[in-house]
Amino acid sequence: MEPAQPQAEAVAIAGGRFLAVGEAGAALRHRGPRTRVLDLGGAAVLPGLTDGHAHMDREGLRGLLPSLAGCRSIAEIQARISDLARQARPGDWIVTMPVGDPPFYLGLPGRLAEGRWPTRQELDAAAPDNPVYIKPIWGYWRHTLPLVSIASSRALALAGIGRATPPPSPDVEIQRDAAGDPTGVFLENSFMPLVELTLLRAAPGFTTAQRAASLPAAMAAYHAHGTTAIFEGHGVAGELLDAYRQVHASGRMTMRTHLVASPSWRALGEVDPAALVEAWGRGLAGRGLGDDVFRVSGIAAEVGVTRENRLRASAETTGWAGFHYDAGLERERARALLVACARAGIRVTGIWPNMLELFAEVDRIAPIRDLRWVFGHITALSRDQVGQIRDLGLGVTTHTNRYIRKEGHLLAERLGLDTEEAIVPLRWLAEAGVPVCLATDNVPISLFPPIAQAVTRWSPAAGRAIGPGQALSRAEALGCVTRNGAWLTMEEDQRGRIAPGLFADLAVLDADPFAVAEAALEGIRARATMVGGAFVHAV
Repeated sequence: MEPAQPQAEAVAIAGGRFLAVGEAGAALRHRGPRTRVLDLGGAAVLPGLTDGHAHMDREGLRGLLPSLAGCRSIAEIQARISDLARQARPGDWIVTMPVGDPPFYLGLPGRLAEGRWPTRQELDAAAPDNPVYIKPIWGYWRHTLPLVSIASSRALALAGIGRATPPPSPDVEIQRDAAGDPTGVFLENSFMPLVELTLLRAAPGFTTAQRAASLPAAMAAYHAHGTTAIFEGHGVAGELLDAYRQVHASGRMTMRTHLVASPSWRALGEVDPAALVEAWGRGLAGRGLGDDVFRVSGIAAEVGVTRENRLRASAETTGWAGFHYDAGLERERARALLVACARAGIRVTGIWPNMLELFAEVDRIAPIRDLRWVFGHITALSRDQVGQIRDLGLGVTTHTNRYIRKEGHLLAERLGLDTEEAIVPLRWLAEAGVPVCLATDNVPISLFPPIAQAVTRWSPAAGRAIGPGQALSRAEALGCVTRNGAWLTMEEDQRGRIAPGLFADLAVLDADPFAVAEAALEGIRARATMVGGAFVHAV
């Protein structure tokens, strides 16, 4: 990914940085008595990859709760819960992962032999002395509704849920039997769970200590796919920020981690956003606070406040999200916040389409051209909007797993587009010189499916390519997860290429991404991954 030297035979590494890059002889001249020489047998090596919107912590959270994966009947779910009950004390909560198989939890309840969800009575039979709650998925994993969670009779009683309990939102259905009593099954017509943060708030949520304990496993999972750096542009809540700080302080941080702050406006009350930025926000300016492994800078912003997000934000934990649900503001307050950020040199990230026009409005008041604000999760853009993004100096992060692979064939009709070429228009953005960083959004965690989607534009759901004229070359797509990823975290002078003096972050791949068939691109994995000259993954 070094334009001046697109290929090399060997590298020498010392002090966590590349010392020499080129022919084997040039690298071996630096060999000393303690040098370790590794022959990779012709394997492809790339700079370490950057995930531009990772939600990495969720991968660790999945391992905190007992899994129901592989259960193909209610009887098997009961058996799994009975085993958990035998290990628990009477009265202890049993909270499990959702019914189904990760990462997408597809085909339910049809994949169960009974073709339906278990009831509270069936959970009671499996754990008569314990309250049981089967959590819902984070809806964007599967991206189909409804979300489903299930509670036992003891859980319902502890949560105060009975015949007269109303749903907290029109998006929630409390399923009831013929007598009007809750069956224990909750249906949610929303991708972000609401029930566990409202009706089932009595069930234990993720603690900060648990989040911290699970982060090393999350990092290891991402490293297995060659990822060496992440950017959390949706922002992180205080509890997740504390967890990252604990891991960093303990010396267990192996991922170069760049976090963006997610404010909780409910907790802050009616404070003036501009005054807030003046009081404490300047530490988030530029590259912010931290070091080469862990850094916090910028603010995630949203326009709009919903009743459902207020309800979610009233819980003590953010659940799967990791960001504050009440990060949205009414438009005038949001504009005041963004103007204050622009004047203070603070980067702002936004992931919803309505943020682009607000960014432009703010720029007319306080220029943002040189602040590297980020417009994420792009869906569809006109050529004029691409030009606007270029002129504002924005970087872009994508969500191709959703907007090409899963929903690309639906967007043209939904958005009233004249052409599918406007859907995630990577070619237009590249031609405009806009830095684009690909992202996983944790669905799934490898960057190679987004790389493949950028190259092929293939949608299995549609059985065809979506906007094929917007495809990138393989070199361009790989540049999005290497050089552009370093630009995203303001580290292009430190990483993102294999060149002397840069951090020795690299991924040794099990296949050459320039040579494999297009259909094989998304299945590439890392044989080994290195951060700062130290192996963080090896098989």
